[in-house]
Amino acid sequence: MSDATLHATSQNPDDFAVQIADQVESFLVAVTEVSKGDEPDSAVPFLLLEVSQLLLAGGRLGAHEDIVPDERYEPDPGPEPDVDQLRENFARLLEPIDVYSEVFDPYAPRKAPVPARVSDDLADIVTDLRHGMAHYRAGRTSEALWWWQFSYFSNWGPTASAVLRALQSVLIHVRLNQPLEELDGLDTDQDTMGDETLEFEAGQVMQEEIGEVLGLGRTR
Repeated sequence: MSDATLHATSQNPDDFAVQIADQVESFLVAVTEVSKGDEPDSAVPFLLLEVSQLLLAGGRLGAHEDIVPDERYEPDPGPEPDVDQLRENFARLLEPIDVYSEVFDPYAPRKAPVPARVSDDLADIVTDLRHGMAHYRAGRTSEALWWWQFSYFSNWGPTASAVLRALQSVLIHVRLNQPLEELDGLDTDQDTMGDETLEFEAGQVMQEEIGEVLGLGRTR
């Protein structure tokens, strides 16, 4: 799909660019709605679904040949929308499970986990996707696809994968009635953390408490 046909009267829904843009837009709209906290009981399952669907778009971008933008230098997409409110909303909404530990590179030997926040990660993903969407809406289709592909490899892809694992872990603990260790003392403003630091001794957050917060019923 060329930039010249972006704003044609009818877009072909089978076009790669249209499909990727639709998936990105769907994620941005859905995540923004979840962040408002109107349905806190379904926040985690809803986010799990949305991040999973976004990663499908990311997988397609990753499998696609390298996309080359039409212009040598990136055109100015304008000011970046502020995501602080979204970040703060998610921090409140996900407070019991916001902080998690992640290994950035599973192929790096003896790499210690580092702390991360779901709220920070979601805000970072939204920032990357909105940047590409600004190009797409301005008619710069190749620039948008290049940005989404590049940032998938460099930032939002690994970040979304980490968030997906964290959300999966929460649901697994709840649905299987397994206590979830409290990440007491773990925070993202700390420097490098060793294995001993990550052996938490603060006790347990019982399944009933997590289930109540997330609105998930007990299963057999």
